[in-house]
Amino acid sequence: MNATLDTANLQELGELDLAGFSAAIDRLKAEAHANIGPADVTHLKRIERYGRIATLLGYATAWIIPNPLSAFLLSLGQFTRWLLAHHILHRGYDRVPGIPRRYTSQVFARGWRRYIDWFDWLLPEAWDHEHNILHHYHTGEDGDPDVAERHLEFLRRLRIPVFLKYAIVAIVACTWKIIYYAPNSLAVMHHDGGRRSKQLSIAVLSVGNVLDFRRPAVRQLWLRCYAPYFTWHFMVVPALFLPLGSSAAIAVLINKLLAEAITNAHAFLVIGPNHTADDLYRFRFHYRGKEEFYVTSVLGSANYRCGPEFVDYMSIWLNYQIEHHLFPDLPMRQYCLIQPKVKALCLEHNLPYRQESVFRRFGRMLDICVGKKSMRQLEAFPLANAAAVV
Repeated sequence: MNATLDTANLQELGELDLAGFSAAIDRLKAEAHANIGPADVTHLKRIERYGRIATLLGYATAWIIPNPLSAFLLSLGQFTRWLLAHHILHRGYDRVPGIPRRYTSQVFARGWRRYIDWFDWLLPEAWDHEHNILHHYHTGEDGDPDVAERHLEFLRRLRIPVFLKYAIVAIVACTWKIIYYAPNSLAVMHHDGGRRSKQLSIAVLSVGNVLDFRRPAVRQLWLRCYAPYFTWHFMVVPALFLPLGSSAAIAVLINKLLAEAITNAHAFLVIGPNHTADDLYRFRFHYRGKEEFYVTSVLGSANYRCGPEFVDYMSIWLNYQIEHHLFPDLPMRQYCLIQPKVKALCLEHNLPYRQESVFRRFGRMLDICVGKKSMRQLEAFPLANAAAVV
């Protein structure tokens, strides 16, 4: 299970024209920002409407009988809120002309608006720092809080039949926002007022200690994440259907529980494989400057199939993961426009551009999770392979 040797990885990278690639990416970034306009607002509102319709249809049928269709619709509605939060909190819509303030990173899901914009297991401000700062600007490094290979090292080394390992991954997939993302994101915050921690505090909270209420972080996790979400979604909402009878309330509860498993699994499918595979890199160094950042962003990320809009929607636009890590503050619609250009630039500058179906990428991730394969690693930035620019 040892990672691929550094020398073999250097051979793959070929000649890197750092300055040329960086300059081309900067030009493309300026072009994309110049193209931001009213069409991005229209697109955002349309995507939000998809989620609201799914939620409405889900609740309109969930009281009748427990069924997979209602559960899926409810899960899709919840999934859409994460989709919106992901791109809005990345400041993707802050510079869009005429954008309503509720769609800006300063307002969306902040304070009391959490309960109407993105009411999930995660604390929005904690996720914002854990994902948008620590993950994006330490991708694949020891300081990245979302390195799946590291988190699942216990499973990779566990001496049990591989089918049992797959079963464990399936359980994790259906619950990962609860057992991983909520505690892992809260771990990077101070617990005396919600301030961001200045330390790269990783895996402070885990399944093994979330019942240790002596820890301030655990008390915050239950008070600010678990209790509010559980009370609303699995107690209050089913109770609202009691006028239709106890069987209606029970049906809603069951459908809500099924929806929770589905939305967790859906998110796990499209988020997990973006940075976890045997053809992607982990870095034993921190990049120096913008040029190296652009290169490591490409080497540590993978895309899925891009377009049409339904595929993009069901992928949270994370099927444009390479573009998203290069330009995290763009509206969703812009990724569709720049993706062919980014791919062409990578090929032109001898950078591997990974792109396969989400299911193929998920299979690669599974091989890492169960210990069949390991990710590649670089001990230092391959300056020896970078083409000299006069």
